Amino acid sequence: MVGKIFLFIVTALIFQSSSLKVILFFGDSLTAGYGLTPEEAFPALVEKSLNKKGANVKVVNAGLSGETTAGGLARIDWILRQPIDIFVLELGGNDGLRGLPIDQTKKNLQTIIDKVKAKYPKVKIVLTGMMVPPNMGKEYSTGFRDIFKEVARKNNAVFVPFLLEGVGGIEKLNQADGIHPNVEGHKIVAENLTKVLYPLL
Repeated sequence: MVGKIFLFIVTALIFQSSSLKVILFFGDSLTAGYGLTPEEAFPALVEKSLNKKGANVKVVNAGLSGETTAGGLARIDWILRQPIDIFVLELGGNDGLRGLPIDQTKKNLQTIIDKVKAKYPKVKIVLTGMMVPPNMGKEYSTGFRDIFKEVARKNNAVFVPFLLEGVGGIEKLNQADGIHPNVEGHKIVAENLTKVLYPLL
């Protein structure tokens, strides 16, 4: 009897381990949860929400404040040392704020995705879009917005047109800098992303 119970527990643990899905959020200060605790940032909230829905999920927050697409490209190989099932790419915002060449941002995003696919061919890619303020000029802001859609389409990635949908530009949902979401803002971002990610599990 004891032997059967032990076998059942071992089998359950193996099944649980094999069914665990790892979601990697790779981004900048938005993903890192600038100004908040790690538990308040949207990646942690997404993990909690998905597991509450019955999924078996582990979320890895690989956000780094100030990160550009070039910086992300430089560290992606190190990040990919752990197996992942879903890769959420949230980079580009700092490129836009610095007015960096659009073509370079697009190339960096594509190369990051190429590296992810090469290491984990079965991984599901989610790309979040970003926008820049109107004072960057209409030509630049339009071109910047479009690169995310183009990269997502090229890679058959799940596309989230604007990460900060329902949050960006709303004073009560952002910190004093007007750029980074506060606790309530992160809750909305997490809710939006949960709806996107749950069907992928």
